[in-house]
Amino acid sequence: MIHQDKDSCCNSKLEFNKKPAHNHEDHSHDDHDHNHGEMNSKYTIGFSILLFFLGVLFANVLKVDWFINNPTLRVLWYLAAYVPVGFPVLKEAFSLMLKKDFFNEFSLMGIATLGAFAIGEYPEAVAVMLFYTIGEMFQESAVNKAKGNIKALLDIRPNEANVFRNNAFTIVNPEEVQIGERIQVKVGEKIPLDGALLSDKGSFNTSALTGESKPSSYKKGETVLTGMINLEQVIEIRTTKLYQDSSLAKILEMVQEASTRKAPTELYIRKFAKVYTPIVFFLAVLLTFVPYLFLGEAYVFTQWLERALVFLVISCPCALVISVPLGYFGGIGAASRNGILFKGSNFLELMAKLDIVVMDKTGTLTEGVFKVQKVETTLPQEQFVQLVAAIEKQSTHPIAKAIVEAYPTSLVAEKVREISGKGLAGVIDNQEILVGNTALLTQHNIAYPDEVNEIVESIVVVAIDNQYAGYITIADQIKEDSKDAIRLMRSMGVQKTIMLSGDKDTITQKVAQETGIDFALGGLLPEGKVEQVERLKKENPTSSLAFVGDGINDAPVLALSDVGIAMGGLGSDAAIETADVVIQTDQLDIQTKSGQLVKQLY
Repeated sequence: MIHQDKDSCCNSKLEFNKKPAHNHEDHSHDDHDHNHGEMNSKYTIGFSILLFFLGVLFANVLKVDWFINNPTLRVLWYLAAYVPVGFPVLKEAFSLMLKKDFFNEFSLMGIATLGAFAIGEYPEAVAVMLFYTIGEMFQESAVNKAKGNIKALLDIRPNEANVFRNNAFTIVNPEEVQIGERIQVKVGEKIPLDGALLSDKGSFNTSALTGESKPSSYKKGETVLTGMINLEQVIEIRTTKLYQDSSLAKILEMVQEASTRKAPTELYIRKFAKVYTPIVFFLAVLLTFVPYLFLGEAYVFTQWLERALVFLVISCPCALVISVPLGYFGGIGAASRNGILFKGSNFLELMAKLDIVVMDKTGTLTEGVFKVQKVETTLPQEQFVQLVAAIEKQSTHPIAKAIVEAYPTSLVAEKVREISGKGLAGVIDNQEILVGNTALLTQHNIAYPDEVNEIVESIVVVAIDNQYAGYITIADQIKEDSKDAIRLMRSMGVQKTIMLSGDKDTITQKVAQETGIDFALGGLLPEGKVEQVERLKKENPTSSLAFVGDGINDAPVLALSDVGIAMGGLGSDAAIETADVVIQTDQLDIQTKSGQLVKQLY
């Protein structure tokens, strides 16, 4: 059945060069060739258990130390506690030195703690390494817990195609299918390759590609794209592109390209270390040798070396290297309890500084499911909807299903027939019922109010015995929390709220008006969203920008934005994997609550 639809077909002129999917693990947070991930990877569950016992051991070490009189035994006693926690730091410092990176927090802690051993301050050496390691372990534990709740990126392209060969349909790998071959797609399956529709008609869920809320109907000869889901009947297509050139693969490529343009955020501790560490080293060297210029023969090298090492020990920023990981741990943990998963601690900082929030429509501001919005009729409403539902029961169209679900009926329609491209006709209690779009009524020379043509939502018009009887509008429902979320964003300092959608512009503008969005633009394919976000970043170079989305089509722009936020409940695997922050509940106001939480932490 065909209903009134002002949506344009999605653009089929997409190109693709196959590349691996984007991974946020490639993002470093500093200018070095290392990041905290290199250290954190050493902290396994087994090592976490070991750390617990080392903490207990260290407490006992301090007690037993009072009873040890043998100097050698005392050194060995503290080495037993130092080596397991100090070795990863020393190893990291050494590997960075090989890369000509001499001044970093690892080398500072290494020299300071080795110096502490050299002057006999064994407890200080163990404490620095142990507490730093525990702080790092807590941070990694929080991040891994969050990542554990996020699905790994799946290959969203179909992994098989039912191709017609040797007078029979055979399942093969889509990579083996050539241009011009015939493919069969069953109900519920994804189209494996771009092609032209051979069947008379087909209804497809295209939200993965365009973000369009309403399933699209296609006629024979029209182009259908990889990733569209067949909704109604078995269809056949003739392939027009190879597997590696599919439209869906183009989106995955854009994720990869967008991620390379995303500037990494450097944690404050690394910025601090770049300046602080060289100064401390330089002062320690001066403290060792400069006194000779003033003391002459009274200068004792070992004495001033010991003082320089003491200076290094007390200058080691223990409070900073402990408090920063634990601070992020607290932020990530608190956010997780509120249904927010942060993939990295640096995104906590960015969330506190957001100036621009860009949002998708379907699944983000709206529910992503069709519901009856309005019934307008010249008949008693109950009688009207029962008649319409009886006709719509004969259709498998998503809009028809929404009407039947809203108005269950026991009426039975007879002689139901489809009028191609316009709707359905049937008989109920000797009444001729027409249900479809305005073209159906025009074909039967039935007059209807001009206001019907001005309705932006999907509409079903009805005539009974060649007389206009009313209409039903169907639309994607706005989430209950959307308006409050936009209001809260403004109260938290967000200067611009923008909506970019693949849905038709008239629907997009209406949703923007109802929710209070500052600016909205509809009818965008994935590359259009990327262009708009790139323009916003260029026009606002000092602003932090977040994008909130849920579909596969949102993955490229999620990667490009400063903070990508995915709606995790209904969102696609690609969007969830690409995003920096995942909202588990699909509630937009959770995002604003997380922003309030982050601002409190900072």
